[in-house]
Amino acid sequence: MNEIILHLSAGQGPEECQWVVAQLAHAFCREAMSMGLTGEPVEPVDGPSASILIRISGEGSDGFARARTGTIRWIGTSPFRPTHKRRNWFVGVKPVPTIEDIPDFRDADIRYQTLRASGPGGQHVNKTDSAVRATHVPTGLTSVSQDQRSQFANRKIARLKLAMQFDEQRRQGVAGGKRALWTQNQELERGNAVRTYEGLKFQPGLR
Repeated sequence: MNEIILHLSAGQGPEECQWVVAQLAHAFCREAMSMGLTGEPVEPVDGPSASILIRISGEGSDGFARARTGTIRWIGTSPFRPTHKRRNWFVGVKPVPTIEDIPDFRDADIRYQTLRASGPGGQHVNKTDSAVRATHVPTGLTSVSQDQRSQFANRKIARLKLAMQFDEQRRQGVAGGKRALWTQNQELERGNAVRTYEGLKFQPGLR
């Protein structure tokens, strides 16, 4: 079965953009289901978030991802600041690269630790020591996964999140550190939207 993981990001955007990220994750999962695909967040979506990973699987998942990669625009009134004049809010979507495609990221440099899952609880939080923290020893980068049903699955997600951090740090270093972050944000704000959604129900709109 084909599978791809999409990274939805608010960039350096305000709380409204983080809200859009969460709503967009739900919208993508609904769209995937309507197309006969499986769409699910990698971790629970409990509210506004600067960054969310969703897993799309099934025949046609690559095409689904391609049609949604880039800048997404939401048109609507801020749910936090109703008097705010801004009506256009932008977030970014991109496929997560395979770990094998990230230069210099090696399993030998990763240290794994198991720990007891914590948080709000619920059926997805295992009460055993199944959560995993992954540390990239050369850089000190760390990631944690605790919402999967097994230690093996949490280890896989922690490794993936760590690889994303490593790749982002590498790209920023190549492009010039803080200047790269600013440029990336400006590109997100001004870029041509590949898809547009409108209103609180996130109805697809015209580009």
